[in-house]
Amino acid sequence: MDINILKKIVELSNEDVIFAHAIIINAKGSTPREIGADMIVLENGETIGTIGGGALELKVIDLAKSCMKTNTSATYNLPLNSPDIGMICGGEVDVFIEIYKAKPKLIICGAGHVGKALYEIGKTLNFKISVFDDREDYLNKTRFPDADELVLGSISENLSKYPIDENSYICIVTRSHREDCEALKAVVESNAKYVGLMGSKKKIKEIFDELLSNGIDENKLSKVKSPIGLDIATNSPEELAISIIAEILAVKNNKLKSPFNN
Repeated sequence: MDINILKKIVELSNEDVIFAHAIIINAKGSTPREIGADMIVLENGETIGTIGGGALELKVIDLAKSCMKTNTSATYNLPLNSPDIGMICGGEVDVFIEIYKAKPKLIICGAGHVGKALYEIGKTLNFKISVFDDREDYLNKTRFPDADELVLGSISENLSKYPIDENSYICIVTRSHREDCEALKAVVESNAKYVGLMGSKKKIKEIFDELLSNGIDENKLSKVKSPIGLDIATNSPEELAISIIAEILAVKNNKLKSPFNN
């Protein structure tokens, strides 16, 4: 393996992006590169390093992009004279494609007691954590020393501009009915893997009714986890946070279906 590729793997891992590492683990006959030749494939198809160029490399890039979409590492046997590669040399290679996943993003809307408990548990599970609030006396490095981001200001306005993707898990646990409603409105049509809203059934119904009257699609609202979390907790912030993280892990690890990805 190329030492420069290994250094780049470490660098990209620290940047918290998804990428693939493709390495030739077996080679027979005439092949453009030997065992150990490797390259990095980024999510947009750009590469670092080479496993020989040409049609073989293009094929591996396509396979790597498919693996990144499913977050699945895999080994492929590739005869070079196959129709989809079409190289005249008669060899074949086995290529192992390893996927390096970005950290899951835990987006906590509200820096109160439940938000702080979510942060503490989420950090031990290696989530990338962003906390949103408009109160500087709550949202600070003293209360959240190891958070990746502290986003101060209007929660809904900041959420509407925030890059939310399929690796995002959003917990709406603000201090007020109004903040909850505006935060949910900002994220309900996003690509998040999970959106949960804390509150009583009465409060949740009132928020849903208001958003429906403002034109939010009922199917989108039906996918929100509310009340938030598994039904295992008392009302203590710590137990509520555990129940919420348990629900998020169930969705993340495909133990509980995510309605946001249907």
